[in-house]
Amino acid sequence: MSATDVVYCMLTALFTAAAVRALRHALGSQGLGWRSRVDHLLHTAMALAMAVMPWNCGPGLPELPQTVFFAAAALWFPLTAAGCPQRSRLTTTARRLPYAIGMAAMAWMTLSVAGLSHEPVAEGLPSERQAVHLSHSAGESKAGTVVTGVLALYLLVNALRSLTRGMPRLRSVSDAVAISTGTRGTYGGFWDGSTALGTVIMLLVHP
Repeated sequence: MSATDVVYCMLTALFTAAAVRALRHALGSQGLGWRSRVDHLLHTAMALAMAVMPWNCGPGLPELPQTVFFAAAALWFPLTAAGCPQRSRLTTTARRLPYAIGMAAMAWMTLSVAGLSHEPVAEGLPSERQAVHLSHSAGESKAGTVVTGVLALYLLVNALRSLTRGMPRLRSVSDAVAISTGTRGTYGGFWDGSTALGTVIMLLVHP
């Protein structure tokens, strides 16, 4: 087994566990609003898609419908921020933005795969048209690299923040209730940070 396969196995395990956790929250949590349930179901769909993406195992769903689905999911999080109670729209949008960026990254990856599978071949064209074609492809590749870099950088910063933000609070709390609350927050931060970090790796290693 190659080093790449080992990384892919770790990513598959991570995203499978994240999908199970999100589905359990969507279906099993009591008193959860419908928006939160939709959030968790979207996280489940993304995690499952990420779990199988590295392997390219046979004919799956077409890339374009996946791109549309995850692009719509990316819009869902900021557009539904206004309906969250007891919070300002700006604060809630900021809290939901990392999830929107994660969905956008997933849409970008499926779009990139669709673009690669439908990329026209330059062979057989006249030399001047071939040069224009290659120049256009190089421009698209450069723009795609910039988009990938921006998404990866944002997700990396968010991953580090999610993985580390609960640690000082856990050390400073003294009563059992605060410890329980801090532990739940750190647990959620761990999963948010881990899936964001896994998405960064997928962005960088998956064609």
